[in-house]
Amino acid sequence: MPRKQTPLEKALGIRFKQGALREAALTHRSFAFEQSVPTTNERLEFLGDAVLGLVVTDLVYRAFPERSEGELAKLRAAMVNMTTLAEVARELGLGETVLLGKGEEQSGGRDKASILADALEAVLGAIYLDQGLKPAAALIERLFWPRISAYVRGEGERDYKTILQELAAQDLGRMPEYRVAERGPDHEKEFTATVFVAGRELGRGTGRSKKEAEQRAAREAYDRLSEDSAELASEH
Repeated sequence: MPRKQTPLEKALGIRFKQGALREAALTHRSFAFEQSVPTTNERLEFLGDAVLGLVVTDLVYRAFPERSEGELAKLRAAMVNMTTLAEVARELGLGETVLLGKGEEQSGGRDKASILADALEAVLGAIYLDQGLKPAAALIERLFWPRISAYVRGEGERDYKTILQELAAQDLGRMPEYRVAERGPDHEKEFTATVFVAGRELGRGTGRSKKEAEQRAAREAYDRLSEDSAELASEH
């Protein structure tokens, strides 16, 4: 008699052949450290990141033949950033199944974007090892295609601060720095944010809140960095 599917397997629509892989994908380092478990999900996360990147790249490349390399790079970055991965993980109920240490549990680790994103990548890596690329790709398409479509239609709020942070770290090895100025009376404040990467001013934005101004500055900087990346690629 086959074993019962776990809630996560039901949400994913798959059944792991190797239970050890499923367990490893859900084992955060804080739990492994406290329980003296030799395996964490970090190696699977490394693998899953590559599988996710390949499948999303393949999907958008085939689906949007009219889009330039720079546009495809933006689209991929919007799908594989921490914020989007954490959203997908929440929809799957992944936070409830991750094995966490007591300290991480008490500090709200079950809803921490970085832990959720890493766990989702680890689960994808585990599915790839357990079942192969085809089932892993089918799952990724099911989870991410609605978001890809919405992004292309211009729907949904995009977290440009996170996307910029990841692009800057990848391309320049540096983190963005924000400087915010405010003016006006309390009831009518206007904020202006300027974002710098490696000492270079890349974007500026204004808004009614600090967050809004920083997001607008990040969007401008992100567009500029993406154009720079595309130009460099076309030169080679």
